[in-house]
Amino acid sequence: MPDFLIDGPADGPKLVLAHGAGAAMDSAGMTALTAALTGAGLRVVRFEFDYMASRRRGTGRKPPPRAEKVIPEYRAAVAALAAEGPILIGGKSMGGRVASMIADELHAERRVAGLVCFGYPFHPPGKPENTRTAHLEHLATPALIFQGTRDPFGTRDDVAGYTLSERIEIVWLEDGDHDLKPRRSVSGFSAADHLATVAERTRAFAEAVR
Repeated sequence: MPDFLIDGPADGPKLVLAHGAGAAMDSAGMTALTAALTGAGLRVVRFEFDYMASRRRGTGRKPPPRAEKVIPEYRAAVAALAAEGPILIGGKSMGGRVASMIADELHAERRVAGLVCFGYPFHPPGKPENTRTAHLEHLATPALIFQGTRDPFGTRDDVAGYTLSERIEIVWLEDGDHDLKPRRSVSGFSAADHLATVAERTRAFAEAVR
């Protein structure tokens, strides 16, 4: 069973949140995201894939594996929380991608109510033709994706050319990068502004799919 970091009200909508390829579950970005979500009343459950946990244990610095390789670990995390009822699953970048790959099977089993991704890696930077969207074309699970308009893993123009399920709603955050952070001098928005939008929209989404 993975180790969890659990924050937020016990009776709030529950979101299982996995980290991105290069940052741990308690990184500054994940911590700020969690604080915004819990401030909106969500119960956030963070966990780490084994390659990242091994770095924390000091047993080696394994590189991030292919997303498909850690699918069983995400399933195990959800199974450990099954007694808490239908939940939301998601994550930052790679973590959200892995969640999206198991969402439909868990939604069909009524263990998952929805999917929330923060900075989805639609393609590798500089390679918009190498898409990671085949499974998103027919996604049946209600899904919410927060994406910065200048995210090198998928800009608004890139994503406009992809075929995505009608169950997916994308919230575009003006001038946001892969961490959803804008340049205030360019956009007029701060990172706090975008996190507030993320929290508000996620809470509304959670209430709608529960």
